[in-house]
Amino acid sequence: MENAKGIVFKYGDNVDTDVIIPARYLNSSDPAELATHCMEDIDTEFIKKVNQGDIIVATKNFGCGSSREHAPIAIKAAGVSVVIAETFARIFYRNAINIGLPIIECPEAVAGIDAGDTVEVNFDSGMIYNRTKGTEYKGQAFPPFMQKIIAAQGLVNYINQK
Repeated sequence: MENAKGIVFKYGDNVDTDVIIPARYLNSSDPAELATHCMEDIDTEFIKKVNQGDIIVATKNFGCGSSREHAPIAIKAAGVSVVIAETFARIFYRNAINIGLPIIECPEAVAGIDAGDTVEVNFDSGMIYNRTKGTEYKGQAFPPFMQKIIAAQGLVNYINQK
């Protein structure tokens, strides 16, 4: 799997699915449309500043709230290459893998990464490199089957390829 590298957008605890993609936009399931509203209730500048490959870093319980898949779809469609958090809500974790959005739990990396840092993630090893500060952290490597799901852009595509 190819490494992810981008600029960090950092958030705190309990970033719920309603701020990732506000409920008022759930009348659309188009990823491109959802992306235009990603994070707007917590960070009005996010969608104006995010570039392909950028990274979201958050503290505890990222993706809590409803079980809608719209949240990881919006993040992925906005161009985010990976989300790093201390912990994820379990349903968000599963939905992210299902739609092919890489996520990594690594409290040490979260503590050492600031907004605006350039970070690179090696999915094969689980290593997280803060290129701005010259630090590195050992996250959890993705098992090969999860890498295949992410490479296929989600579980449905992975199954259809079989």
